[in-house]
Amino acid sequence: QLQLVESGGGLVQPGESLRLSCAASGSTLTHYSIAWFRQAPGKGREGVSCSGSRVDHADSVKGRFTASRDDSKNMVFLEMDSVKPEDTAIYYCAAEWDPYSEICTQVLLEGRFRFWGPGTQVTVSS
Repeated sequence: QLQLVESGGGLVQPGESLRLSCAASGSTLTHYSIAWFRQAPGKGREGVSCSGSRVDHADSVKGRFTASRDDSKNMVFLEMDSVKPEDTAIYYCAAEWDPYSEICTQVLLEGRFRFWGPGTQVTVSS
């Protein structure tokens, strides 16, 4: 059973950088597609990035955030640069068995991912 735990969240000032990590256990990440989602207070969960055979980012973060993965270490990362107050949210990593790398070619929906971490809070404020 795959388990995910995020880390690296906290308080950061606008314009600064932050790196989130997601550690997987219980299974290797090989053949899994991994996504980052975020949820701001009072809002729905928003897809941020999706990593399968390639990496895609939402328009709202493209050019500022960079998702990456290291399957040999069972780790996923989200580098956040030039953060804005509107980036404030709980950030989640999510994974799904996807041996043919199809999930990230589709609209990024939370229902496509079976395994989730508990989330880590990112607050962007001066």
